[in-house]
Amino acid sequence: MRPQGGVIDAVKATLAYVEQYLPEDEALRDARQRGEDVGAMPIGPGAGAALRFLATAISARTVVEVGSGCGVSGIWLLRGMQKGGVLTSVDVEPENQRLAREAYAEAGFPTSRARLITGRALDVLPRLTDGAYDLVFCDALKQEYPDYLAEALRLLRPGGVVAFDNALCGDTVADPTNRTPDTVAVRELGRLVRDDDRLTPMLLPVGDGLLAAVKGE
Repeated sequence: MRPQGGVIDAVKATLAYVEQYLPEDEALRDARQRGEDVGAMPIGPGAGAALRFLATAISARTVVEVGSGCGVSGIWLLRGMQKGGVLTSVDVEPENQRLAREAYAEAGFPTSRARLITGRALDVLPRLTDGAYDLVFCDALKQEYPDYLAEALRLLRPGGVVAFDNALCGDTVADPTNRTPDTVAVRELGRLVRDDDRLTPMLLPVGDGLLAAVKGE
């Protein structure tokens, strides 16, 4: 039997391998560095690759992103979307949006491919059109995740996908004794997604966890 320490090391090595399986190019690396420089923690490479996969799988043309990640998640999404598709990115920080716009340009996307809206997500999302979006991705205030889910279900077309980053919340969600506000909110989100008959969910252990679900027809 392998010692416990060896098992833990093997798991860590496997997770690191997953994160490095699809290396980021210069545009993504630069966007990530700019995000980290201003204190925004963008989505990791493994979860970013999953976003691109989901966008490609459903031939996404219209995507809403809550939390720009200074352009990292947007690049992954745009690379999976159909040519001519438009990403709507919502972020409360103007500087994050400026850096996201810079990242999209560096990655070769014309300005027409992204609509950037600065504002609080729960003020902006209600103004977007019902049933008009193929994918909604959320990576912003964890305590608002359950509210984002409600908005996403309204925004998505049948067969659309909703996804949430940080679904493991720094490995605290699995600990039932952890009652910090962010952890409680993310745990509640997981329950809501899992128990909603309209959704077909999955939870991927990439990065800090990616929770995704397909809205039923």
